[in-house]
Amino acid sequence: MRVLLTNDDGIQATGLNAMRRALLEVAEVDLSVIAPDGNRSAYGRMITTREPLWIEEVEFDDGSIGFATDGSPVDCVRFAALGLVESQPELIVSGINHGANLGDDITYSGTVAAALEGIVLGLPAIAVSQQSRAREMDFRLGERFDFEQAAAFVARVVEELERVPFPDSTLLNVNCPAGDARGARACRLGKRIYRDRLELTEETGGRRRYRIYGDDPTYHEEDGTDFAAIADGYIAVTPLHFDLTDQSGVEALGGFDLDRLLRPAASEVE
Repeated sequence: MRVLLTNDDGIQATGLNAMRRALLEVAEVDLSVIAPDGNRSAYGRMITTREPLWIEEVEFDDGSIGFATDGSPVDCVRFAALGLVESQPELIVSGINHGANLGDDITYSGTVAAALEGIVLGLPAIAVSQQSRAREMDFRLGERFDFEQAAAFVARVVEELERVPFPDSTLLNVNCPAGDARGARACRLGKRIYRDRLELTEETGGRRRYRIYGDDPTYHEEDGTDFAAIADGYIAVTPLHFDLTDQSGVEALGGFDLDRLLRPAASEVE
């Protein structure tokens, strides 16, 4: 199986290299690595369209070679699909991210965005993230991480990919708790509670500098969510897809006379 490994923390990130070593232990895996040349956290679905991108070969400590780019995580997946590596990937693995990607936070995550690009290309994908030893439940990063359990778990998923239920056009968002996991749970996305505020931090020469993102988001405590799984010490596995269509909304709009809005309002006055 041809696997592309990427991330949003950069090609030298400890999490990516833990995942790289674990995947190399899986029989039949032909591994390619394309990752940003530095941290691209919270880049989401950003792509680079208005300028060319640099690529540099990077040698890992075992002598194998990967590619670093000044582009985004999504750009990394496009590079692989468009021929930078000899064979197009059959599976995308993105991570291991330094910090969890839970609930609404996935919409900002470069880690999840790279896996979503796999769906766009018709490929199965896995995004994997690790809670720090500080056991924070938000996107603030602790200083220390243990990646080995997350790497081993995802490597087993890859090894048994034909047995793991993996619907078409779906990725698996995997989050691992700090410490020894009690097990693994299939769960839905939870709901984040953000506490952002507009805070003026500096004013000079007619310019003002603001801070707009708070440091202490929380979450709704609901059973069956990825937040609940991590809080209980379980690995959270959440299937995600890219179909954002609200079918009930389509049906509701279908019963409304949208054509009427093409006519000036004045023409409808009796």
